[in-house]
Amino acid sequence: MNHRFCNCQKVFQAHTTLIYRLSLFLLLALVLRTAVVSSYHPGFLWFKRREIYWSLEALKADEQSPVRSDKFLEVPQIVWGLNNQKIAFARASLTARLLNRTLLMPSLSASLFYKEMDRLQPIAFDKVFDLRKFNNLCGGFVRVGRASEVSDRTKPIEIQKGSGRKWTAERDLNQLKEIQIGPDDGAEVIRIVGKNPFLWLDHWPVKQYARIFDCLVLIDEIADAAAGVIAKIRAKGLNSRSGNTSAMARVPVPYMAVHMRIEKDWMIHCKHLERRSNTNQICSSKEEIMARVGSIPGLIAPMVTYIAVADALLEDGSILRGWKEGLVPVEKKMVGAWETYQRWPYLVRSAIDYEVCLRAEIFVGNSYSTFSSLVVLERTQRRMREGGSDGGGGCGGGEEGWASYAYNLGGEQERGIRKWETDMEAPSLQAISYGTSNISCHR
Repeated sequence: MNHRFCNCQKVFQAHTTLIYRLSLFLLLALVLRTAVVSSYHPGFLWFKRREIYWSLEALKADEQSPVRSDKFLEVPQIVWGLNNQKIAFARASLTARLLNRTLLMPSLSASLFYKEMDRLQPIAFDKVFDLRKFNNLCGGFVRVGRASEVSDRTKPIEIQKGSGRKWTAERDLNQLKEIQIGPDDGAEVIRIVGKNPFLWLDHWPVKQYARIFDCLVLIDEIADAAAGVIAKIRAKGLNSRSGNTSAMARVPVPYMAVHMRIEKDWMIHCKHLERRSNTNQICSSKEEIMARVGSIPGLIAPMVTYIAVADALLEDGSILRGWKEGLVPVEKKMVGAWETYQRWPYLVRSAIDYEVCLRAEIFVGNSYSTFSSLVVLERTQRRMREGGSDGGGGCGGGEEGWASYAYNLGGEQERGIRKWETDMEAPSLQAISYGTSNISCHR
């Protein structure tokens, strides 16, 4: 009996030793693999051509730990177009996150003046976007606070943001690091001074910007106005179709949105960009846009097509003529939404048009337009959530929904058009901020 017990005990000890050694071997192999892979992983800080990129993993903090609510970052009034302002706000939020501070709610700009800074019409962030929803959605990642939360009314520490060619990405990042570890971190409020915050250098990957954009929810009044415009567009589509309209009314009628950049100031700007970039893929004439939109494969006619265009061009009836048969072009006046737009300042009008383009079944825009680029970024992200491609170069859309196209690039054929999808793995927002012909989704 004792002999058999001893044998069993020895066998058990041998098995235990073997299992322990195997477990140790697997653990060491896993650690080695992680070390090797990580050295090439985009999550590590890396330097390339004197530009610094921070990936999601490199900057990611424990999202269960809230951002400090007793230290604040203040930024200047955010200016220029809606989407430049959204990018500026995201950069300010990510800067505050890096410094582990709450961003004091900034002022946006309701009007659009490029140079006359004294004529900019300020509008509070929470008059456009829902502050409570923002903090709920982005809780633990970034936080926006009100001025009433500041207890110390003494003058804040001011930090001058540099500009020009000498102010490199390295210098900008070093400045932020010095704030982190220097005496300035003890100040309750750090105020960034300098013009045009959206021109700040970029240290964050697309995914972190996308996280901020996800949290930007329009206040109910503006969201309801956008929903009303979309309903009017779908109603036009319903009226253009024959057959059992009562049956079709139970299913949302699809529509296409085209962001048509043909304004005079845009054409001057894009011609300058083409000369500087030695390319002919930035500007597009009205006729080129119409022809390329008409070449989209698989369009179901009749297809109501909303033309998102500057209000000044609405007096030019020619933007509604020349479209391919089967496309039913409409604009805000035609669908009866003009009064809705007229109630609001420029910034909100642009936000309504953005929602109309974002929610269309098909979107067509210009890859050098910040407006178009951000629409495609959000459409890419939404389609990925619904099980589409990974946003890293696939060509989704069409039957999957959320299809997007760039009319300025053309396709393989003379009148072709190229599918467009944001590269969600990109290490910076450079392509979206300043435009690109290297879109991630190719025909």
